[in-house]
Amino acid sequence: MDTGAIYFTIAVLTLVGMYIGQPYIQRRGRRATPEDHAYSALMAEYDRMINTLQELDFDNTLGKIPAEDYPKQRAELLVTGTKILKKLDALQASKAGHDAESRIEASVKSRHVDAAAKGNTAAVSDDDLETMIADRRKMRKEKSAGFCPICGKVILVSDQFCPSCGKALN
Repeated sequence: MDTGAIYFTIAVLTLVGMYIGQPYIQRRGRRATPEDHAYSALMAEYDRMINTLQELDFDNTLGKIPAEDYPKQRAELLVTGTKILKKLDALQASKAGHDAESRIEASVKSRHVDAAAKGNTAAVSDDDLETMIADRRKMRKEKSAGFCPICGKVILVSDQFCPSCGKALN
């Protein structure tokens, strides 16, 4: 090997090493807080609970679980999942701040004030609202052509084939 090839190899290895080591050198990632760790742990526990519930349902479908035990086990899993969701909601509420409701109320109140200032206080009467609903329902019925004779899925007037099973709709 000549000297140029050795220098070229060293340069390529140096560049590859710098590229691979870049994330370790820069340390751009943000530090995880204890709240982030708690949230991550709760999400992992929630995923495990959902998987366990799906497996329980699947095992019940296959007949691996006695019929009298299934409702009790499912209820216990649902209670546990509800507790996890409540913890997640509480953690998200603490992350977002305790004054989230007051900020929402202030935003709604400011919009009401803006609407009153612009003179947009005209309300829609009940009769007008009923007319609008009837027109909307009529428009939706015109779009639907009924159901597929093979699979029973909803088909539209513009459909030439069933979007679900592919049956020709002539």
